[in-house]
Amino acid sequence: MGNQPKVVGVIPARYASQRLPAKPLVDLLGKSLVQRVYEQAAKATKLHHLVIATDDQRIAEAVNLFGGKVVMTSPEIKSGSDRVAAVAEAVEGDIFVNIQGDEPLIPPAMIDQGVQLLLDDREAVLGTLAKRIESTDDVFNPSVAKVVIDSKGYALYFSRSPIPHRRDAHSRDQWLEDAIYYKHIGLYVFRREFLATYAAMGESNLERLEKLEQLRALEHGYRIKVGITEFDSIPVDTPEDVEKVIQILKAKS
Repeated sequence: MGNQPKVVGVIPARYASQRLPAKPLVDLLGKSLVQRVYEQAAKATKLHHLVIATDDQRIAEAVNLFGGKVVMTSPEIKSGSDRVAAVAEAVEGDIFVNIQGDEPLIPPAMIDQGVQLLLDDREAVLGTLAKRIESTDDVFNPSVAKVVIDSKGYALYFSRSPIPHRRDAHSRDQWLEDAIYYKHIGLYVFRREFLATYAAMGESNLERLEKLEQLRALEHGYRIKVGITEFDSIPVDTPEDVEKVIQILKAKS
């Protein structure tokens, strides 16, 4: 297996966050959020290299202190994947993984599963993950992105709305009775050459409306391979989330 693609994990970390100020530096039992994400991601077996992409000197200093690798990117960059594209211009690699910077409990095996999608399917230029939805609340919750997948494992569409729509359901409880819904997990695996294409497209109309960066690829006619995962993600967006993660970490220690 001499010619293995080089896989680079990138954790985008912006200082400004609408709901949680200085989010990457939030303390989780003595370690910052960004350090916890980095340490989890570093356990993935399919990454050859791992960097944190930030636009802020305070985050860069924190990363240097715990021994992580950092790449400075422009504060003008809006989406995480655009930040990953900026890293790809400076760092060698064949496959780049956009690892969400707000998931301190991310299972390393989930990152490996995402990478495997592109190792197994040479046609795929972009891969992501989805998990089966178990609760009706998630189906109707706009902060849970849903994805509909075709018979070959490619995404048809992502939405904050419940998709597919259950026309004949008489109550919300019936939605999950004979239909399967998938929650999108925001881990993205890009081939290097597609990243440049993706960044050059700029924000698309659907991306702007739904606030889902992956729609940019679909809207321009590119396909997204979706792997079904058993793992879940717990993003940290609010002070309540911080408390929840601290409780989980305490239970583990």
